[in-house]
Amino acid sequence: MADDNPFDQAAIDEVIHGRLRLGVVAYLSSVESALFSELRDKVGATDGNLSAHLRKLEEAGYVKAEKFFAGRKPQTRLKLTAHGRRAWQAWLRQMESLIGAAGAAETRRS
Repeated sequence: MADDNPFDQAAIDEVIHGRLRLGVVAYLSSVESALFSELRDKVGATDGNLSAHLRKLEEAGYVKAEKFFAGRKPQTRLKLTAHGRRAWQAWLRQMESLIGAAGAAETRRS
């Protein structure tokens, strides 16, 4: 995080910041793990769109996918990794800093 400039957009994690990926990481941070279908329904995505964004999160090491069968039906369970949780916390701190700086600037202008 850029402590001297909270408005520095370069400090924002672009992997997390995309709208759908933001929803995915936020939801996975609130649960131990989630089935693909549960996550899809929570974030309001299509299977294909969610898969593409999950791939980016997996490539960054933020999400881990575990594939298994429930009976004869294939399932995917997703979990935020420790690295992903740290990235999420850093993203939250950056947003808090940005919001705080913008709020302070607005207060000074009033």
